[in-house]
Amino acid sequence: MKVVVSTGQFLGKYFALFVLAAAAVSYYQPNLITWVLPYVNYLLGIIMFGMGMTLKRSDFAAVFKRPKDVIIGVCAHYLIMPLVAFALCFAFHLPPAVAVGVILVGCCPSGTASNVMCFLAKGDVALGVSIGAVSTLIAPVMLPLILWLLAGHWVKIPTSSLFVSVVEIVIVPIVLGVLVNTFFGKKVHKVTAALPLVSTVAIILIAGGVVAASNKNGDLLTASTLVIIPVVILHNLLGYSLGFFFSRLLGMNHSKSRAITFEVGMQNSALGVALAMAFFSPVAAIPATLFSIWHNMSGSLLASFWAGKKGTYSKNTNVDAATSAAN
Repeated sequence: MKVVVSTGQFLGKYFALFVLAAAAVSYYQPNLITWVLPYVNYLLGIIMFGMGMTLKRSDFAAVFKRPKDVIIGVCAHYLIMPLVAFALCFAFHLPPAVAVGVILVGCCPSGTASNVMCFLAKGDVALGVSIGAVSTLIAPVMLPLILWLLAGHWVKIPTSSLFVSVVEIVIVPIVLGVLVNTFFGKKVHKVTAALPLVSTVAIILIAGGVVAASNKNGDLLTASTLVIIPVVILHNLLGYSLGFFFSRLLGMNHSKSRAITFEVGMQNSALGVALAMAFFSPVAAIPATLFSIWHNMSGSLLASFWAGKKGTYSKNTNVDAATSAAN
């Protein structure tokens, strides 16, 4: 088990590099990885199940103890990221296939790596976990609805099918994971040590599959797709900035604002990849793939910057590294 844990930590530390390596291999040898495409939803389901196994009832305590803070964080997430994505699509004149992918990323719930970054940045971890949990639980309704409102004039949005898919590949696995953790917590405790490795490998495979599928269709290295890179970077950085200033404007202290910053700016981009592949096109999955690479790097840098400043660690430090790659 020590080998599994150390391997997972190694892959997590150099996650972005491994994703880039998988993308490069998939670009030149797409047949090596296209086999993963039919299993993308299952891989994401496994990641979400692992996330559920790390959750405890105490993780939801902030929802009931300070609902105002959680509501502010969730509202900030589902307002800022979709609207920024929508504005960027018009500013960069993105084609429909790319635009729906960018907006889809903006509509996804918070990325679970945000909890790790919040802890490292001396933010309010309990608040961050609660915001992430609530944004995920309401995602089956919020994601299809916002996507339909903002991207419906570009492409047809299958709202009912999206609702069912989000329930199947996110909510059901998380609930099952929580139940397993609740009833068999001590017996499966050792298994959770392998979750970082499983999550990281799954994301690397998914990213490679997206690149392979896009390259086979000749859609990867074109002017319309290369412009996604600055769009993804701006989307993430504007999410951080607006999330921080929005929370500070409402009178929140720095610890809470740091939590909201990460919960707003970091998305569950793996979900965006899975939904794009299932309902739209491989090109629509490219923004989520790039976002997954970029927000892990930017989040780490921001967390390191804040960690070097004076601050107070949150009392709730129950953050499991198993969730760090599930985004």
